[in-house]
Parts: sequence; C-alpha cells; structure tokens
Amino acid sequence: MDTCAEKEVWTDSLGRRSGPRRQYTIEEKRRIVEETHVRGASVATVARRHGLNANQVFAWRQLYRQGLLESKEGQSGTPMLPVKVSTPTVLPTERSVRASSKADGRVSKSIEIKLANGHSILIHGRVRAGSLARVIDLLVRR
Repeated sequence: MDTCAEKEVWTDSLGRRSGPRRQYTIEEKRRIVEETHVRGASVATVARRHGLNANQVFAWRQLYRQGLLESKEGQSGTPMLPVKVSTPTVLPTERSVRASSKADGRVSKSIEIKLANGHSILIHGRVRAGSLARVIDLLVRR
C-alpha cells in the first residue's frame, strides 16, 4: 500500500488538492478514530496530523460507532443469532400453494425473520448470504 509520502500530491493556486487519492485500510481508519477518543484529543488536531479533513474523521467515527470499522481478522466467522422455529397454526395446503403461484407457473418463495428487538425482515426470492447477514447485524444493533 502506498503512503502519502510515496505519492505525488500537489495543490493548485486556490489550495485545492490534486493528484491520486490516499486509500486508508480499515485498520488505519480505526487507529485514527481511536486517537480521537483519547482524553483531551481534538478531532481537528488528529485530522491535521494525518493530513485529513476533520469531516472525514467524523464520518469514520460514525462508522466506528456502527461497528463497521472492525477488522476482518478479528471476526470469528458469521455471527449467529438465536432462532425460534415454531409450527405454523395453519398448515399450507395444495390450494394455498396454487394461490401463491405466479402467472408463469413458478411458486413465489418468501421468508420472514422476526428479531427479538421487534424488527422483522421479509425476503422474497434469492438473497446473498453476506448481504442478509449485514442487514441482520445492523438491525440487531438498533
């Protein structure tokens, strides 16, 4: 990964930055945000020290609070949620399956996930597991 010192960066006559943008890793963002949590630290001072705009550091702090700046290495796989499987009060019949069939003959498949905090997710069709895990993770945190 290139550092700011390795990339050529310059400013125009109005002080606007040009040249390639610096890419920060999740670990670098987290470390910078954690510097702002030190007693007496100023976000503006920390941002200046790293050559950043304070607004960028504030945005990273928000991601940090949401848990989105956690390293991939620190995660121990997919988080597991408690699940309660219950028998439906009305068992599906052939008639109800036909009633939910689409005009082209395909059966509409859906699943509803109710979370302990009152949120629920209704899914129709295919969903990538990673996307679903992220949505559930965000809803559980609320």
